[in-house]
Amino acid sequence: MKKQLLVSVDRGETRVALLEASGKPSAAKPATRAKKPDPADGYRVAELYFERRGARSIVGNIYKGKVDNVLAGLEAAFVDIGLEKNGFLHVDEIVVPGVDVGRRGRGKEGGSKITELIKPGQEIVVQVVKDPLKSKGARLSMELTIAGRYMVYAPMGEGVGVSRRLEDRERDRLRRETKGLDLRGGGAIIRTAAHGAKRADFERELQYLFKLHDVLQKRVEETPAPGLVFQEADLSVRVVRDIFSEHFERAIVDDPKQHQRLVSFFTRTAPELVDRVELYEEKAPLFTAYGVDKVIDGLMTRRVDLPSGGYLIIDYAEALTVIDVNSGSFIGRGKGARLEDTITTTNLEAAEEVVNQLRLRDIGGIIVIDFIDMARARNRDAVLKTLRKTLDDDRTKTFTAEISKLGLVEMTRQNVTEGVREIISRPCPTCNGDGVIKSEETIAIEIERRLRVLTKKAPKKHEAFLVQCNPRVSAVFTGNAKRVLHALEEETGRRFHFTGSEGLPLDHFDILMEGSRDEVQERAVPFREGDEVLVHIVEPHMYDVDDAVAKIDGYIISVAGGGRFVGAKRLVRIDHAGRTSATATMLDAPPPEVDAAATTTPADDDDGDGVESTTRRRGRRGGRRRRPVAAESSATPASES
Repeated sequence: MKKQLLVSVDRGETRVALLEASGKPSAAKPATRAKKPDPADGYRVAELYFERRGARSIVGNIYKGKVDNVLAGLEAAFVDIGLEKNGFLHVDEIVVPGVDVGRRGRGKEGGSKITELIKPGQEIVVQVVKDPLKSKGARLSMELTIAGRYMVYAPMGEGVGVSRRLEDRERDRLRRETKGLDLRGGGAIIRTAAHGAKRADFERELQYLFKLHDVLQKRVEETPAPGLVFQEADLSVRVVRDIFSEHFERAIVDDPKQHQRLVSFFTRTAPELVDRVELYEEKAPLFTAYGVDKVIDGLMTRRVDLPSGGYLIIDYAEALTVIDVNSGSFIGRGKGARLEDTITTTNLEAAEEVVNQLRLRDIGGIIVIDFIDMARARNRDAVLKTLRKTLDDDRTKTFTAEISKLGLVEMTRQNVTEGVREIISRPCPTCNGDGVIKSEETIAIEIERRLRVLTKKAPKKHEAFLVQCNPRVSAVFTGNAKRVLHALEEETGRRFHFTGSEGLPLDHFDILMEGSRDEVQERAVPFREGDEVLVHIVEPHMYDVDDAVAKIDGYIISVAGGGRFVGAKRLVRIDHAGRTSATATMLDAPPPEVDAAATTTPADDDDGDGVESTTRRRGRRGGRRRRPVAAESSATPASES
């Protein structure tokens, strides 16, 4: 499969995108001088990697740590490595030369207990194998490894292993090439990127890895615990080192310094690939030109559409990720389409897209896929086969169970670092990541309860109250002919006025004023008769098509003769102002016979205020609220006296 690698470097962020041949190139049209061919034609974005300054992944870093606590019941220890949270070291990851360490779940009885292997206060050298995720600290191992391009050197390991992702014939060849290598008493793992490598390549790289190990040992002796003794390469070098091979057509880098770093890296490790590293010098941003930015924007959505019309819904939970498959608008193909065929087609498309999303979003941990129920066993087998075949392209370790009777597939995917979605987003400050908030009606009911309690405690001389809340909440009281408001006032014997703006939180509640009816009304009503106000007319009147409605922070203004100017800004005079609404007359309306195209709208007005430059009547402009506010659609109540 042909692949490309894109590396984009900004001041605070480095992004890497892996593009794979989609096998479905778009219909090729002859290139013209006016329009250049799409550079990403025939490719799709398969994987994304982000790294931000000050928040680099620490996987692969080696620390000299100090054991903080040993828990025999968990067969684990917590190690202080100088980070905010202690790292977690399981007994399986402890390596002590000459000591048999018990392995949980590996069929071995006995072995040394963790309390016999390490003690609190002991200094040990550990490597991070998993980034801190959410409330958990980093996962640690004492089995150190130093990664090269073709192989991973394990100073305390033994033997030579070969990646299982390679074909059997290539694995046998690599075993022969590496047979008899001097590993200085350690071990090595031959990587997938070593496909086609010769013995000379391994010998050259081993000398480089030995030098790194010597430097590591020297730093361990000199560095006090806790402290960092070895830092992994940055994102671009790390990704290129791990996955760039002869299958890649090219690696395109938009930063000259980073381009030079990669060229230097390949010159030292794989000279034959140096020519495939290109510097991007076009005007359009690299990720925009290749369509990667659109893919990144799509990672924030729950819904992912399928080619046939079906779709996926991806829900993230603390313990697992759930992916639901829906047929959507897909009703089958042809007159003879059957339900089972329609369902199977949707599930087959979903199986491929699920894997694509797992790789793009780097979703790890437990994953449950809810396929649409299929009656035939052979169809279920076909869907599971497609899922597993697509997973072959995923470099991350996965395990997939069979489809259950409920149509569910349970699988696990190794969770090493935070996914792209977690890096580019944060929990919603309104819902705290729950995805739901209280409705306007719920908040209004709660405010109504609080007002009942308030009026019982308030002195009798306080006849009215000025309540501040979001206009969408106050609309529950003032809408529908003010039935809720009238019922509350009749029950409490008090009068309530509402004020507020859309900028207030939905659950905001405050009492701005208490007093007599006249005092509160004087402050609460925003306009007076005769005030001239610039308003944004937002919708036609409910009962009279010639009139229209404007809203300012929830206060409704019925504009006589404004039906022709919905969407425009106009100067009006307040004829009558009540508690929750007012009536007004147009002041700057052109004659009715003027063509609609000649009327001024906000987009047409040269001054940008949406008001025609005609002779205006002098007078007060806007009372105590002069700014026009775009309104939301709402029912228009009758004006009150």
